[in-house]
Amino acid sequence: MRQNYYLISDGKLKREENTIYFVNEDGKRALPINRIYSIYALGSLSLTSKAISLLAKEGICIHFFNRYGFYLGSFYPRETLISGDLVVRQVEHYLDNEKRIFLAKAFVEGSVLNMNRVLSSYKLEKELITHLQKLAEVKSIEEVMGVEAIARTEYFSNFDNILKNFKFGKRSRQPPENEVNAMMSFGNALLYSAVLSEIYHTQLHPAISYLHEPSERRFSLSLDISEIFKPIIVDRMIFYLVNKGVMKEGDFDRDLGGVLLSESGRRKMIEEFNGRLKTTVKHRQLKRNVSYQRLIRLECYKLIKHLLGTNQYKPLVMWW
Repeated sequence: MRQNYYLISDGKLKREENTIYFVNEDGKRALPINRIYSIYALGSLSLTSKAISLLAKEGICIHFFNRYGFYLGSFYPRETLISGDLVVRQVEHYLDNEKRIFLAKAFVEGSVLNMNRVLSSYKLEKELITHLQKLAEVKSIEEVMGVEAIARTEYFSNFDNILKNFKFGKRSRQPPENEVNAMMSFGNALLYSAVLSEIYHTQLHPAISYLHEPSERRFSLSLDISEIFKPIIVDRMIFYLVNKGVMKEGDFDRDLGGVLLSESGRRKMIEEFNGRLKTTVKHRQLKRNVSYQRLIRLECYKLIKHLLGTNQYKPLVMWW
């Protein structure tokens, strides 16, 4: 079974025959090519051309982060599943304002409903779903994003009623102002990368998006789909790590006028994040257990069916 590999220390990836080796000051460790799903490089990583060639052939994405845990970019191998017809449909749904607005609203609807589910699980009966009425009325992408921003701000305002050991206050970035914001930035970056890996294994083009504006420098469809999964995976992970006392003061560094995760903090979050991707729930339609990682792939498949006119897209909403 293939798995994600997280390379936290500085090192080099090199190829010997059909095996990739990670070489650092501690020695050489084999990463069998048939067991690699994705690679997350959180230290300074260099790659040989032979290693890149084999990773590309096997369709393995590499996600790069800097030493502060900020996402830098991804090595995205040449698509092997790309469908010209689907790309045309993706572009069509972007260019047609009505079709684009529908999908943008769907992503925000899923995000708001999942945020509401998270708050409800902590007995915080905040009616975030009232924002969905306003969402139905707006007619531009800017207004859709505005509704999402208001709902998320209200959602964030409840965090300090959930968190026990650290305070959140408000959302801050570049750099994060406190420990929870540092965790959120890193967790969102991990999620963005995980979603991108799942998109790669479908026929979707990662740069054609609907809620977020497509850009030459980012895979914006991953941002769209990530909105649905942030409350499900990242936010619940943060609450668990903080309230169980897993994250401690020593897991953070104060640098660049803000708060950043230390190496120990990144290791703890990576371990929990990877564990959550493997966590399974009983799927209502499939009638079997599926992992969170698989749920992301299934969301991509649902989007494909919508684009092809098979089934109207409905965002994933937590039922567990």
